[in-house]
Amino acid sequence: MLVRIAAALLLLPTLRVTASAQKTPAVWTIDKTHSNVGFQIRHFVSRVPGRFKEVKGTISADPDSWQNAAIEVEIQTASVSTNNDGRDADLRSNNFFAADSFPVITFRSTKVERSGDDAKIYGDLTIRGVTKAVVLDGHYNGIQPGSRLERVGFDATTTINRLDFGVKWNRAVEGGGVMLGDEVKIEINVEAVHQKG
Repeated sequence: MLVRIAAALLLLPTLRVTASAQKTPAVWTIDKTHSNVGFQIRHFVSRVPGRFKEVKGTISADPDSWQNAAIEVEIQTASVSTNNDGRDADLRSNNFFAADSFPVITFRSTKVERSGDDAKIYGDLTIRGVTKAVVLDGHYNGIQPGSRLERVGFDATTTINRLDFGVKWNRAVEGGGVMLGDEVKIEINVEAVHQKG
């Protein structure tokens, strides 16, 4: 679920350019083979994890004004996986993500506030056609320079209420209470690449 996601890439160190150099945004692309967008929700008295296998996103950043970067992330809802085929089919159904009607979850950044290697990443998260403002707590893990590709890594977390996005299914259980919690913790680990030249 959200993802909302690559925003912490804004924690990139500012790149120096000469006054005469043309300042064009650098584009960073999420490497899905080295990234993870996961979530946890309470199930009875434990927390059940899941993840999305298909995630893509870009961050366009002016090297001198990374705080004004444009971040767009897209998650395929049908790619949800909890290592249980029956549960995954239910999550794709109208009970939860309604993947046939709403095939993607999106995140678009609106603002970043940085403090050292930590940051608050503000943006709009859309699930099941409902858009809400969210804030991610991000942490910059470092950058790996290269002659052709540069790689950057970060972690980010946030917690949302699924009811805010119209994900309302639940079931009463014996002894009182309900099967599922309303709060969903989102955990993001991302590696992204920038192609030089």
